Amino acid sequence: MNNLKTNSILDNNYSSYFGFTNEEVRDMLAYYDYEDKYQEICEWYDGYRFGNSKIFNPWSVINYISDQCFPKAFWQSTGSNDIIGEIIGTATPEINENLYKLFCGNTVTTYVDTSVIYPEVQSNPNSIYSFLLVAGYLKVAEIYPQNDGNYMCDVAIPNKEILYVYEKEVLNRTNQNNVSISIHQAIFSKDTSKLQSLLEDFMLKSISTMDGASEAFYHGMMLGLCAVLGSQFKVRSNRESGLGRFDIELLPMVKGIPGFIFEFKHTKDINVDLDSLANSALKQIEDMKYDTELNDFGVEDIVKIGIAFRQKSAVVKRG
Repeated sequence: MNNLKTNSILDNNYSSYFGFTNEEVRDMLAYYDYEDKYQEICEWYDGYRFGNSKIFNPWSVINYISDQCFPKAFWQSTGSNDIIGEIIGTATPEINENLYKLFCGNTVTTYVDTSVIYPEVQSNPNSIYSFLLVAGYLKVAEIYPQNDGNYMCDVAIPNKEILYVYEKEVLNRTNQNNVSISIHQAIFSKDTSKLQSLLEDFMLKSISTMDGASEAFYHGMMLGLCAVLGSQFKVRSNRESGLGRFDIELLPMVKGIPGFIFEFKHTKDINVDLDSLANSALKQIEDMKYDTELNDFGVEDIVKIGIAFRQKSAVVKRG
């Protein structure tokens, strides 16, 4: 056979046939009387884009509904992700830094070759994004067609389910897994001095001084670190509560464990006292009543944490 036409994930032809569409997912939830789970199923299993179609992972949607809508990383059980680990293990420092940014919820702009195969990744490390995209570990957030028929794209992690794959593979291969686990333990045990020490060590090894230029960067970094707590908490960012919007909230999924409210501050001024800045973050949580949503959900133990950042330094205060 000659002159076959290949439709890639960037083409519109047949784009709605690679998984469940939004309408199909809504119909399934309605059939099983789970309409109230639509937002959750979007956060966990939506995010893929084939041409102009938004697509849900069909295997995970089916398993989610079968498990009475308890969210899990079902895709991890379908096979080994070792090949991803091998790719990451040989990545350049620049690519490792970009993988960390993806893990924090940011996008990376890259050339996309939808015909990429594994041996090409070994000879051309920059093709890692194309490989992760066609393998389902990244999504296209924005497409910039080029005159030569190729594409530049903004790519990102599609959903919470894939975030767990990155937690296992990316953090393990970049030697950050132990730090990440320790940070989670410090948060859960309310040990702010330990959390402060771990965050500073994490930033010292993982970010550049150019990265830490705004509060938004640190917000993204903390959101990425907190996102892997999704098996215990609903991780919410910039949500309305009380008299304003909190930075990050950890709403416990199991009754009896604490909930958390984080507020972040950032300064470039070396004359600003980080202790005072962290205390002002705590005061903002109180004054703006950011704990309103947690109270409404019946969370009795609410931990309020203010963190002030400057470059690779942090001060953590607990209210």
